[in-house]
Amino acid sequence: MSAAGLGPRLRAALAPLDRPLTSYYLILGTSGLLLAIGLVMVLSTSSASQLDSGGSPYSVFVHQLIGALAGLAMMWVLARLPPKLLRTVAFPLLLAAIAGLVLVLAFGVPVAGVRRWIYVGGGVQVQPSEFAKLAFLIWGADLLARKEKLGQLNDWRRLLIPLLPGAAVVALLVILGDDLGTTFLLLVILLALLWVIGTPARLFAGILGLIMFALLLLVKVAQYRSGRISDFLNPTLSNDWQLIQGKYAVGSGGLFGVGLGDSQQKWGWVPNADTDFIFAILGEELGLIGTGCVVLLYGGLAYAGLRVARRVTDPFMRLAAAGATAWIVVQALVNVCAVIGLLPITGVPLPLISQGLSSVLATMAAIGMLLCFARREPGAMEALAIAGPRWRRRLGAAARRDETIARGGRSRGDPARPRGAPASTSGPAGTSRRSSARPGGAPTSKWQGRAGPESAGSDQTRCLAASRLADPGTRPVKGGRGGRRRPPDDAVAPAQRQSAGSRGPAPPGAAGRSRPRTSGAQRPNRPQ
Repeated sequence: MSAAGLGPRLRAALAPLDRPLTSYYLILGTSGLLLAIGLVMVLSTSSASQLDSGGSPYSVFVHQLIGALAGLAMMWVLARLPPKLLRTVAFPLLLAAIAGLVLVLAFGVPVAGVRRWIYVGGGVQVQPSEFAKLAFLIWGADLLARKEKLGQLNDWRRLLIPLLPGAAVVALLVILGDDLGTTFLLLVILLALLWVIGTPARLFAGILGLIMFALLLLVKVAQYRSGRISDFLNPTLSNDWQLIQGKYAVGSGGLFGVGLGDSQQKWGWVPNADTDFIFAILGEELGLIGTGCVVLLYGGLAYAGLRVARRVTDPFMRLAAAGATAWIVVQALVNVCAVIGLLPITGVPLPLISQGLSSVLATMAAIGMLLCFARREPGAMEALAIAGPRWRRRLGAAARRDETIARGGRSRGDPARPRGAPASTSGPAGTSRRSSARPGGAPTSKWQGRAGPESAGSDQTRCLAASRLADPGTRPVKGGRGGRRRPPDDAVAPAQRQSAGSRGPAPPGAAGRSRPRTSGAQRPNRPQ
């Protein structure tokens, strides 16, 4: 195929991507598929550890399923909220997130030597640092949108204050809980907001250098973090068991995997198989095909989120959409790269797939916010308004049709036929085929319209009146000389036009000829 022929075909194939609701359905579809894959993999990976410890193989899965259902409800609500309401609660959300981080430091439950969770009762633990990412994103986007409206972005002091101090406070509280991965993601959200708002290149480079210096300093001051860097550079079974076993799990899956639920590495060989290293078990059970599909789903989510950020006109929606997309996609990228050995292990979960109530709820809240912004794209609200009533009309029509069939009656709009009159069928091009309903084979006209009141004992009123009009749609009515029925005046003109159209043009000289008159008993009544 030539290059000239490839261009139109490619444009035709990509034409659906230019529709107003493309971003909305892409976000909805990719996130739904990732959530479904995550539930299946949580069931597969957690059942092994639960059976090994003597517990129920479904306990962790049920906990994750409840969190997913709550996240779906939250996503549905957020998708229909006005963006102005999100801006109204931006600062209270940030204060609540900071309060939660402080409570973690004071009353947090230690897990593996770190305090990141708060026990809220009923066997439920909440990680406030996950919700701090969402709160900081909304607050930062609202702050920069207000500054853009006031024209305060030209001065770097007004640009960075109070955004940079706020980011420093949240990141400091998170890092005090020994959560470097979440701290890194908070700084990624900050960089995304500054990039979208149009920060000057020199200022952006300076902030990026400052962030990298702070991360290196945090790695150096903690011995276990610097040990992870050295183990990443020189991995052995003695010092980096998790990374090597994760690579074994991914490599043993091959192209199609060993089968769903048939993983061997999840039986204690890969630590944290249902949280940080769930991608390794996914690669073992579903192979390269499964991992490739997951990566493509994250790519589709990234495209849809950036498309929303590019098409919306409101600065707040543009900033929040870009920040949420960067958060989810970079987190997925860091997790996948850590599993396959391209980055040091950071401990961040795989969004929508890893087990964890707080991670699922925070991520689905961000996706609900993206759906809210996608509904505000140019033409999206109109398309949704058209699509909604159409589905409701179809469902209503189907329900009425089923009800009519169940009653054995006729649906609304079907013509009423007198008892004993057969149905006539229409031929092509507007012609009709008359059926002989009367005894003796007398042709009758097709009945259309509602039947008038009829007497119960009279067979004459149940039959159709004979008509010599060419239009089969003539409606017989009462009132004519000699007891005959007479068609209404408004039905004669269309009947004559259709009759003339079906007969074709008149032969030459036919205009001057008149019909032979019949006797009074045989002449039909014609409208005057």
